[in-house]
Amino acid sequence: MTAPSDAAEAVFGGGRNDVAKRLDGLTQAVEASRGRIDDEILAPAEMLSGRAAERLKLSGDHTIVALAGATGSGKSSLFNALTDLELAGVGVRRPTTSWALACAWGPDGAQGLLEWMGIPARHQVSRMSMLDHSAEDTKLDGLVLLDLPDHDSTEVSHHLEMDRLIKYADLLVWVLDPQKYADAAIHDRYIKPMASYADVTLVVLNQIDRIPFEQRERALTDVKRILADEGLPDVTVIGVSATRGDGIEDLKREMASRIRAKSAARSRLASDISAAAGVIAQVGGTSQTPGLAPADRDALDDALVECAGVPQIVDAVSLSTRRRAAQRTGWPVARWLGRLRKDPLKELGLGDDLSMSALARVAVPETGNVQRANAELAIRDAAEKASVGLERPWRDAIRDASNPPGDDIIDALDRAIHETSLGVARPAVWWRIVQVLQLLLFVAMVGGLGWLAAQGIQPLASFDLPDLGKVGGVPMAAVVAGGSLVAGLVLAALSSLASRIGGRRKARRADDQLRDAIDRVTAERVIAPIQAELDSYAAYRSGILAALG
Repeated sequence: MTAPSDAAEAVFGGGRNDVAKRLDGLTQAVEASRGRIDDEILAPAEMLSGRAAERLKLSGDHTIVALAGATGSGKSSLFNALTDLELAGVGVRRPTTSWALACAWGPDGAQGLLEWMGIPARHQVSRMSMLDHSAEDTKLDGLVLLDLPDHDSTEVSHHLEMDRLIKYADLLVWVLDPQKYADAAIHDRYIKPMASYADVTLVVLNQIDRIPFEQRERALTDVKRILADEGLPDVTVIGVSATRGDGIEDLKREMASRIRAKSAARSRLASDISAAAGVIAQVGGTSQTPGLAPADRDALDDALVECAGVPQIVDAVSLSTRRRAAQRTGWPVARWLGRLRKDPLKELGLGDDLSMSALARVAVPETGNVQRANAELAIRDAAEKASVGLERPWRDAIRDASNPPGDDIIDALDRAIHETSLGVARPAVWWRIVQVLQLLLFVAMVGGLGWLAAQGIQPLASFDLPDLGKVGGVPMAAVVAGGSLVAGLVLAALSSLASRIGGRRKARRADDQLRDAIDRVTAERVIAPIQAELDSYAAYRSGILAALG
């Protein structure tokens, strides 16, 4: 199928002409806003795109001009004057139903176009069936002229038919008569509401022969004043007399110039695009949005880190590291005495299980309503910041995308934490080395004390001990025992300091890893959907601005 913009480009000139670009923009805006803006608001724009494609595909060489007016305005007489035919004389009579009458100029008529517009063949006439002796600047080749039902008819079907066909017209010619040219019925219902279509509107003051010659200019000026008050200051107003022929050539000349330039069809399509885009823009807006700033992203990450219990997990990692280091590197006597105290890890429910799941369970025992509510609040706050300045449909779309129903962000965060390997259970190599040294020092201290004890009971016993000598007057056994004790305590103190540093380092590493895991979940479950909506809005905005022109 031919794209509407491609058809517009082919009909209205080479290159990406303005109408084609605007039609492209409208189509882009509709596609980008689908599901965000109500379908009833988008429907006219979608229908316009489809209608434009069909219209231009059927015939881009014809200009549809519709004559509209009230009963007694002389539309039918003007229709006959423009066609140079007495249609009743060639077998076509004015229908008494709600159908319009059509006359097409051109070698092949415009049967396909007229059938697409819903005009039966018995209400169609081809102007090229007769010789045309019009001057070059008044030739109407390519014209499809419609005589619409009277807008003030008592038949409802006539109103419906007129309203339907007006949508197809490339040029609207409102036919007024001297007595009712200010009639509110046509001005309030049609002309004023269609002020945005001024570029494709002509006003004809028919039956001007009924106005004294010296008053005609004043009557035309008065019509222009009324139109200006209604928002159509630049509409061309032509005075004619369909029965006498006054002004008919001027009207033909105006219509012919638009037909040759294809300006009527182009202007009508441009006006339709503006009208449809204006309705959408009122609902969807056109403001620019900064999106989610890095500071807002960081604030969201911090909030979800808190909700996921990462600080508590990090504290548990630090505590478990120090405790396990003390159990491995402390002075053996102190370690044995420490077993008499309550084990803080067992109080936390860890014991020997130092897996990520156990740490997470200890840090965040159960996901509560407050935790979930805080996470949802943080996400909603981020969505609101990302949609600052946008209209309601886009704000709602961004909010819904950031936290869709049934998608529990807390469960996703918990899974990410449980799947993160922190290496907490692996003991440091230096712990084993210090543990061996502490055991050796303890053995040395016990050996020294045992030697001293043995020396003390030697006089009472029947055995001899070799003399180990003295150091500064102190027995060697006492030096070994005391030195081992002091060395063990100093090593334990240094190990405690090192374990604190190691615990903090491991806690920082755990914090970085967990934050990375939270960040990935946030990026996938919150940021990406928000950005997708912002990208859709950007496509909508560029399209709607192009459509508005």
